[in-house]
Amino acid sequence: MTDLISKCSNCSVLIVDDEPGMRTALQANFIHHGWNVESAGGVREALIALGKIRFDLVVSDIRMQDGDGFEVLDSIRSLSPSTAVILLTAFGSVPEAVSSMRDGAIDYLTKPISFDQLQASAEAVIQRASARSKTVDRLNSWGVDSTNGGIVGRSPSLVMALQRARAAASTNADILVEAESGTGKELLAKFIHHASDRSRKPFVAVNCAAVPEHLLESELFGHAKGAFTGATVAKVGKFELADGGTLLLDEIGEMPLNLQPKLLRVLQEREFERLGETRPIHVDIRVVATTNASLASMVDEARFRSDLYYRLNVIPLSIPPLRDRAEDIPLLAHYFADRFASQSGCSALTLDESFIRELLAHQWPGNIRELSNFMKRVLSLHQTGIIDSDCFHQEFQPLKKMRAEFGPMPAAGTPIAMLEKIHLENTLALAHGNRTHTAVMLGISLRTVRNKIKEYGLPPRSYA
Repeated sequence: MTDLISKCSNCSVLIVDDEPGMRTALQANFIHHGWNVESAGGVREALIALGKIRFDLVVSDIRMQDGDGFEVLDSIRSLSPSTAVILLTAFGSVPEAVSSMRDGAIDYLTKPISFDQLQASAEAVIQRASARSKTVDRLNSWGVDSTNGGIVGRSPSLVMALQRARAAASTNADILVEAESGTGKELLAKFIHHASDRSRKPFVAVNCAAVPEHLLESELFGHAKGAFTGATVAKVGKFELADGGTLLLDEIGEMPLNLQPKLLRVLQEREFERLGETRPIHVDIRVVATTNASLASMVDEARFRSDLYYRLNVIPLSIPPLRDRAEDIPLLAHYFADRFASQSGCSALTLDESFIRELLAHQWPGNIRELSNFMKRVLSLHQTGIIDSDCFHQEFQPLKKMRAEFGPMPAAGTPIAMLEKIHLENTLALAHGNRTHTAVMLGISLRTVRNKIKEYGLPPRSYA
């Protein structure tokens, strides 16, 4: 423990918790170990503090009266990417959500908290944050602009997309980002927020496909206590939490038709009412909507309102797919290798030219998400020696193997619906029935996978 105190003395920490007793206990523990401590009693206070001071560490509860720790986390990623984060939870279901958001400088602890464990975690995440800063320095040495908010690359098509996004950020206009799955649409939204005058205000994201339809309205606009069955406490919606900042509506194409008129009104008037209330709430926000579908085509098919489409599509943006920026693949591969080394605490691995050639030969239909997952698999299973073409072939699942497993392609003239059904069944089989993994592989939402399973009469109990 002596080494720990010496390493972290004079470091600054922000404690965010709406329970005064817990906040006081955490403050006393960190002060005892030589930290400079600030505290906040909720999300709003935390966002104000983050806008004024750069902290080495933020320790935040996840569930609070005026929001949750994920909003704090989003603001840290925008305002101070080098700040380490520890999230606290008393709920067993939350660690999986936190785990999916890890980027090497984030950890979580379950209440009741062991202060020794907290201090050890604090040291670990700060060390990882330091390693991540070194990765940023290396990107700079490669000629990659580290102010791009985690978007790695220097290809002309990407540079042009970022220039257009930076110009859009200087306005208050709403933005629609249409791009393929896995290209980094949310990163682009954060880049826009960070490059705008709203950068010191909240960045709040909501995935329209991930929230059940009957809860999405409450998620967006909030509700009063007793507004509906199960509403035991009042809830602040995402629009209200994003006041002054940026609201990301991810997968906007998945928004139910019956909710679209209310969203249109909010975009036009910049005011709304919580469910169960009549008092209008005015907000000053910029909306960035993202989709991997063509909203224009959805309008033609009467699956998306035309007036909402035109209201969102004030400034259209896109991100080029990875196949159109192949020169960025080596940069991304080295970036993922460095990040893996910093997260795992191992030495950086050497990527052989033969491995890079194999990466360049692949089309990467899943874009950066596919490349990232593949790199993680290779680096996890080959932690000694040089990563070469043999490592690539051992871990890569070639298309011909899938064709051997699923048989020949259907004959020309097969109805599109039948092709879609066959492809869905094959992908579900490849994902061992996991619908979430199937959605990622197909580049569509989980809700669409569920709807297609129902539409084609596939037995739902066969798919987890």
